Amino acid sequence: MATLVAACIQLRSCKSIPVNTEKAENLIRAAAAEGASYIQTPEMSNVLVRSRGELLERISVLPEDMFLQMGCRVASELNVHLHIGSLAVLLENGKVANRGVLIGPDGKVAVRYDKIHMFDVDLPNGESWRESATYEPGNESLVADLGSIKLGMAICYDVRFPEIFRGQSRLGAEILTAPAAFTRQTGKAHWHVLQRARAIENGAYVVSAAQGGAHEDGRETYGHSIVVDPWGKIIAELDGEEPGYVLAEIDKQAVEKARSRIPAIANERQFACKVTRTLKEEPA
Repeated sequence: MATLVAACIQLRSCKSIPVNTEKAENLIRAAAAEGASYIQTPEMSNVLVRSRGELLERISVLPEDMFLQMGCRVASELNVHLHIGSLAVLLENGKVANRGVLIGPDGKVAVRYDKIHMFDVDLPNGESWRESATYEPGNESLVADLGSIKLGMAICYDVRFPEIFRGQSRLGAEILTAPAAFTRQTGKAHWHVLQRARAIENGAYVVSAAQGGAHEDGRETYGHSIVVDPWGKIIAELDGEEPGYVLAEIDKQAVEKARSRIPAIANERQFACKVTRTLKEEPA
């Protein structure tokens, strides 16, 4: 039986990469001490800065990122898969990647994933976000191998685009992920139902670490890091916005059971989608 213990690390990242790195390391070590072998941190683990100018002053190219360097060292020392939900990293074209990184137990970067969907919205409470003004979107969905279990990688706003997760599930992903920095407003309305929906649709676990609380740059995030099982049941949740971690057992057989009971992936069919026209009656 293929099982593992997964951990979600909940952070409240500030503008200081050294501060965020130290706090995350302490929580990662604590989760590993309780048996976690797959540990996930949230979106923008290394830094949360709303101002583009301030962000560019703080970040670096991926190999030089302090948070990544800590992650590689700690993953190797603890013999765990460490999934950094995302880092803000500098690109050669002057833009920024919102990049998830999976580090293997050997301390090496195994997979990199750039967030595909940009959060460009105006919310009813007056919040306005234009991620595309700063970030370069990715264009490739990825499935990583954790040994006996496969894991699909996504980030935050991607969770609203179910085709990503279905594509990953078709490729055998048994764990789906959406590490996030969900706004408090949208989180209260949609966080739980979106996580559960992606799990139910695909008969897969969904593991999503989150940012939580009032941040130094003024944003407010929802928290509630969560693990949902393949039948849509929440099996672990950090109930609130405070930093911390939560653990859950992942059992590959639960995925097989859910997909055999509701074979939605196997039953899929291709179909056309068209806009219809109202037909006018022909004269008699």
